[in-house]
Amino acid sequence: MTQTNQGATVEALLALDEVTPADVERARARAESEHRSVLDVLIADGVVDRRALLRMAALAAGLDHVDLTDHPVDAGAAALVPGEFARRASALPYAWAGNDLLVAVPLRAVSDLDLKDDLARLSGRRVRFVLAHREEIDARINQVYRAEGELADLTSDLAVDQEEQPDLDSFTEVAGDAPVVRFVNLLISQAISDRASDIHIEPTERDVRVRYRIDGVLQDAHRAPRTIHSGVVSRLKIMAEMDIAERRIPQDGRLTVNHHGKKMDLRIATLPTVWGEKIVARVLDNSNTRLGLGDLGFSPDNFARFSASYSKPYGMILVTGPTGSGKSTTLYATLNILSQPQVNVITVEDPVEYRLPGINQVQTNNKAGLTFASALRSILRSDPDIVLIGEIRDHETANIAVEASLTGHLVLSTLHTNDAPSAVTRLVEMGIEPFLVGSALDAVVAQRLCRSLCERCREAYQPSAAELAALRFDLDPAVDHLYRPVGCTSCAGTGYRGRLALHEVMSVTEEIERLTVARASTDDINQRARAQGMASLREDGWLKVQQGKTSIEEVLRVVG
Repeated sequence: MTQTNQGATVEALLALDEVTPADVERARARAESEHRSVLDVLIADGVVDRRALLRMAALAAGLDHVDLTDHPVDAGAAALVPGEFARRASALPYAWAGNDLLVAVPLRAVSDLDLKDDLARLSGRRVRFVLAHREEIDARINQVYRAEGELADLTSDLAVDQEEQPDLDSFTEVAGDAPVVRFVNLLISQAISDRASDIHIEPTERDVRVRYRIDGVLQDAHRAPRTIHSGVVSRLKIMAEMDIAERRIPQDGRLTVNHHGKKMDLRIATLPTVWGEKIVARVLDNSNTRLGLGDLGFSPDNFARFSASYSKPYGMILVTGPTGSGKSTTLYATLNILSQPQVNVITVEDPVEYRLPGINQVQTNNKAGLTFASALRSILRSDPDIVLIGEIRDHETANIAVEASLTGHLVLSTLHTNDAPSAVTRLVEMGIEPFLVGSALDAVVAQRLCRSLCERCREAYQPSAAELAALRFDLDPAVDHLYRPVGCTSCAGTGYRGRLALHEVMSVTEEIERLTVARASTDDINQRARAQGMASLREDGWLKVQQGKTSIEEVLRVVG
């Protein structure tokens, strides 16, 4: 946008009361000192949002505008235009105005007469453009045009394309693709667009069920004819470089796809069932590895305890919780802080989920004899400063990890326990001497992931005193209301969008060390840690409920 156009835009925002003269003056002062435009400063400071710019652009173009995150889409209107054309053109038919078909288009397309003619020809209706934000259009297109529409074209000719990195952005444009290839690409693309962490492809007696795990909860996504199951499995096996002829034993592999210009890794696992091979694809978003600890939802007190531990040059820090509770994300975020040119960081993982620049990552290979324990012994001869162990599973691995922390290394690892105090007794049960556990262990972080309330539709309410008393929920007197889920198009009717972590951070103090040496029970350790200020997972959940981030029901679902 030229300087003249930006100036005109600022004037228009003033005329529409989207900004005040004082806002503009402050932005102008900063713009001169920072050599930026006034509009850039207004946007960077959050004074002007994209919806204000959209309203202004619609006014200038003489068009209506629509917020697609909250507006329902008429299925009959959308069905008049093929999904592949809608995706390619970023144009979504979403409603009617009399006999006119309303089509949401981005700003760059409002004067595209060829596009309007094509839409009119495809739909057989007169078309009226309505301005919407490009990201909202693409998101709703991915919601509206699902894989069921593609299934109608599937045939028995299930050819396989052996591209190493299929470009999911262009799969609808390749008319020569075999139907099963288009279907698999669509499943993956749809899962990534829906922010799914896992894709489950499950054969049943009569059909194939596809489910996505979104925000930690499995949701039905598609049903497909059973006849395509073998083709889908073969396609995914070839993409993941697995043995397509072997169907009797589990296999695992990995593949990389391009989605909207961003590379995404998928970890594929097969499991033979009575109705055929089930496939689970874990979607690994590498952007998670760039998260800072401040993005993970630590309360100030928990963050202070955790940062005091990882700031030490040696010791052992454990992150505990069930599978899928975000333990790896927390450890990677910690490594992002610790990884510096002057330190040697080595990890041993099974498998290596995310590739991290500047860090030496080792993948275990049990068939070749490279176990956690053998890898750790070699790592300790490679002059490490910081060692990350994917998981402590047995006595040998635990023993080497403890020895490493006692000999001047900072050791980070995960353990499967229900809470932080249980990690101490778990290590003792593994056969580690209690006095070594007490000396080596510096902190334990127990973690769970709960769903975040959708900020667009969450509803404020006042809980009853009886309800809070039954839950042992001490509501802060300064908080006069809580929030509960409602459901809208932005959150697919669930009331939740995204996830946040609940933490329980236990610092191993001298008193807890003495209890460990005395082989005290988990309850005794828990009571002492609570007396020293440790907040439980549920208490951290109640704090986030009072902050309006999640709901009481969601905390109870993940913590109990």
